[in-house]
Amino acid sequence: MTGSAQVTVIGCDGDPLPPAAEAALARAAAVAGAPRHLAAVPLPPEAERILIRRLDLALDAIAAHPGPVAVLASGDPGFFGIVRALRTRGITPAVVPAVSSVALAFARLGLDWDDALVLSAHGRDTGPVMAAALAHPKTAILTGPPEADTGTLRTALRDAGRAVYVAEALGTPDERVRDLTTDPGAEVTDPHLLISLAATPNTDNPTDPINPISPINPTSPAGPRWLAGHLGAPDAWALPEDDFDHRDSMITKSEVRALALAKLGPGPGRTIWDVGAGSGSVAVECARFGAWAIAIEADPAQADRIRANATRHGVLLRVVTGHAPEALADLPAPDVTFIGGGNDQVLEASIRAGAPARVVVTLASVDRVRPVCDLLSGLGYRVEGSQVQASRLAPLPGGSLRLAASNPVFVLWGDRAGDRTGDRTGDRAGGQP
Repeated sequence: MTGSAQVTVIGCDGDPLPPAAEAALARAAAVAGAPRHLAAVPLPPEAERILIRRLDLALDAIAAHPGPVAVLASGDPGFFGIVRALRTRGITPAVVPAVSSVALAFARLGLDWDDALVLSAHGRDTGPVMAAALAHPKTAILTGPPEADTGTLRTALRDAGRAVYVAEALGTPDERVRDLTTDPGAEVTDPHLLISLAATPNTDNPTDPINPISPINPTSPAGPRWLAGHLGAPDAWALPEDDFDHRDSMITKSEVRALALAKLGPGPGRTIWDVGAGSGSVAVECARFGAWAIAIEADPAQADRIRANATRHGVLLRVVTGHAPEALADLPAPDVTFIGGGNDQVLEASIRAGAPARVVVTLASVDRVRPVCDLLSGLGYRVEGSQVQASRLAPLPGGSLRLAASNPVFVLWGDRAGDRTGDRTGDRAGGQP
């Protein structure tokens, strides 16, 4: 055990404390912890108690105390826990970890979790958490008050067809793990965490109610995992048009898609609208990076193609069939909106409905560039753009090659004044339940 001799952080998981933790408690002049932790372990009667109700005040008291101080925390305190907060105060603690609540929750369900994405909604904006959870087939969500926020998460996950489990008071006599799939509005107690699974019935084992979908791309060999959590960036993007089912070449060409993806900045925790999605190639590629993509398409046949393309590439996304602005009502607000053409009314309705920090628009006609730039500027965006015209190699008789020019496309992007994309996921001091 290394670290400061003055502060020792002890993880609690309901099991008896190990010798190192008992020794740290025995010599402590002060013990800090939430009321439930202080009540759960034997404390030196002469030691001062520091209640952790407001983290900033508790950290002040810990930093000011001459020590030694023992700090009680849930599970593994180095995992979304108080260790980071102590280090920001210049304290390098000794740490005696216990089993994390995430490991306990998956263990109670009998599930492996090296492919799970672990998210924290504790003291954070739940928007990026929601987006990341919806885009990934297996997630654990660390929660915190207010309970209403996690109720919103549970409802959204259930509405998206996820199996939702809640693990409450893990490691205590009051522990329980429940399936909330059919009752998302059920009252839950703190501390708790959520497990979300994009699941299908397990026909091979009827006694096992869940069969989590693998996040491994089904078009790739499903070899042994080597990276925990999210799979990272895909091995290729701006995929060829033939990698998508499309109608009459109604698809964003790969060279244009490459620039659009660079400006969209897809990634976990980001919500991206693809308005007038067509074949859904942009939405599918955003989902391959881990973004929560919502494809809005008026043509039901094209909407079916989007779903088929998402299945083909092994990603989760949402397809909304309908016209803007009616189809945009009640959708989660986007970080970025992509609009493939469309008239001025569709563009303005889409932007006003979502109020994204960034808008990316593709246009086939030069006559549309000036009006769209003016529209975006009038809505408060700083507009830039490029023309993309690629010439692809094509064969000639006798083995020679020629350049086959594609039609030019204009890619415009606008940032709302004062906004920067990607800033919603800022970290705050928090902890796991």
